[in-house]
Amino acid sequence: MILGIWDGHDAGAAIIKGNKILVAINEERITRRKLHAGFPVNSIKACLDYLKIKSSDIQEIAVSTSDFAKTFTRYFPFSKENYYKFRRRMTEKPAFVHLRRNLKYKLTEINSSSLTKFLTKEWFRKQLKKIGFKDINLYLVGHHQAHIASATFCSGMKKMLTITIDGIGDGLSGTVNVFENGKFERISNISGKDSLGIFFEQVTNLLGMRELEDEGKVMALSDFAYPIDEKKNKMLDFFKVSGMNIKAKYSVSKQGSLLSKMLWNTQREQFAYMAQYTIEKKMLELFKNSINATGIKNVCWSGGVASNIKANMKIRLESGLKNWFVFPHMGDGGLALGAAMQINFELNNISSYDFDNIYFGTDYKEDDIEKELKKYKMPYSIQDNIPKEVGDIISSGEIVLWFQDRMEYGPRALGNRSIITLASKKELKDKLNIMVKKRDWFQPFCPTILKEDARKFIGDANGFDKFMTMAYTTMEEARSRIEAVMNVDNSIRPQILGNENKKYRGIIEQVKESTGDGIILNTSFNIHGYPIVMTPEDAIKSFKIAKAKYLAVGNFLVKQG
Repeated sequence: MILGIWDGHDAGAAIIKGNKILVAINEERITRRKLHAGFPVNSIKACLDYLKIKSSDIQEIAVSTSDFAKTFTRYFPFSKENYYKFRRRMTEKPAFVHLRRNLKYKLTEINSSSLTKFLTKEWFRKQLKKIGFKDINLYLVGHHQAHIASATFCSGMKKMLTITIDGIGDGLSGTVNVFENGKFERISNISGKDSLGIFFEQVTNLLGMRELEDEGKVMALSDFAYPIDEKKNKMLDFFKVSGMNIKAKYSVSKQGSLLSKMLWNTQREQFAYMAQYTIEKKMLELFKNSINATGIKNVCWSGGVASNIKANMKIRLESGLKNWFVFPHMGDGGLALGAAMQINFELNNISSYDFDNIYFGTDYKEDDIEKELKKYKMPYSIQDNIPKEVGDIISSGEIVLWFQDRMEYGPRALGNRSIITLASKKELKDKLNIMVKKRDWFQPFCPTILKEDARKFIGDANGFDKFMTMAYTTMEEARSRIEAVMNVDNSIRPQILGNENKKYRGIIEQVKESTGDGIILNTSFNIHGYPIVMTPEDAIKSFKIAKAKYLAVGNFLVKQG
């Protein structure tokens, strides 16, 4: 077994064995601190507990990232905590905000060295010793190599291009790689000084949102702008794509200053549109050039910018690729698993994993669930066929908070920690936003679609996505039936469901019996700004805060109000 650990932004742990992913958990789910940063002691213990093993059963441990900034925050953790609170706007606005951010970006550009690698490994040994790990083999994996490994080894392809596009890590913001005949070849490194991810971070921040967290809101907001001519989009001039590399025209600090001036007399929707268009155009150029240069049309990608589903759609449709895969935990939260996979490849030559689903988290016994329901004095009934019952409730136009089996890995709820309702009624979207999710009005909700029904709704299908990593254009004749899950530009980000989740499938099949369409609205089970629920207790607490009517947890159905 190999334990992977990531201790930065969206920290977490994962354990793999052979070509199996045994368990993977992010720290935020346990601490309830969104995108928790720090040594993931709780995640490590939760992984061990789930597998019923001890620290002494693990000898191989993989960790990631050893650049100067990351190493500094390991030895001076108060700086990490202060920046976490600053980034999430949990403190009063401090003085010299722009200076603080510019200093942060400048420090992150400093690459790793033999000294920082040594200090990183020593720090991890000390932390691991505190929680009982002894006689271990500790391996350090580069930031982007961890991203590369997860995308490559979970793609199901044997020969491919793997591209990473990130904010920054180990001095880089991106890479282009070929995997062929069981070997990697790095053919391009994109400097952290030329980062599309940091550019989008700055746009996010300037729009009054939280960088590293709300970039998806910028993407959503951009759809409400009036398109402008390319010649009037000054952001396009910020970057030049040359072959398989990207170069920024300005330093990060100068770029931020120019963006701030630009925003002064630009509507926020227009500003978001210009940034989104820039990301799409520059990423498309990079992917096109890489495909043309190598002749390889099987492409997978990862890194934080790979969460931009509109850019992903542009790449899928216009880059010339044939087969594609986006690693579903594409941001830094997936580094623990990627690091473990890279070391498994180096030690055991494992380069392919069973990746039919991402239900890699914890689950709970019926007795434990019932105990929590009684503790919180929740009125419940036990159902013989909970999927059918919930399907009927949804078909009547109600919202259900749905908690079942093993928790999903990554930022998307895929039917085990979900809030679900009909996809057809726009008023349900508004109700969900106001009463339950409490989030910005312009953010769209997403659907889960039965695989056999997908072509009824998706018109530009080129490979169906079961992990909600891709946008698709909807069929015109279906749009009136999916108003609650369709974006203003008629696109959707669906989960295409096969047979990997029979309980969840049972709900949608029941809805299909009633409505004729195998589709429902599916959003993550959390209150906006908080992590997806992990435990039955988390589910009950969120249910009470949301003042929702129905909660289905295990075989128990709770009705309140």
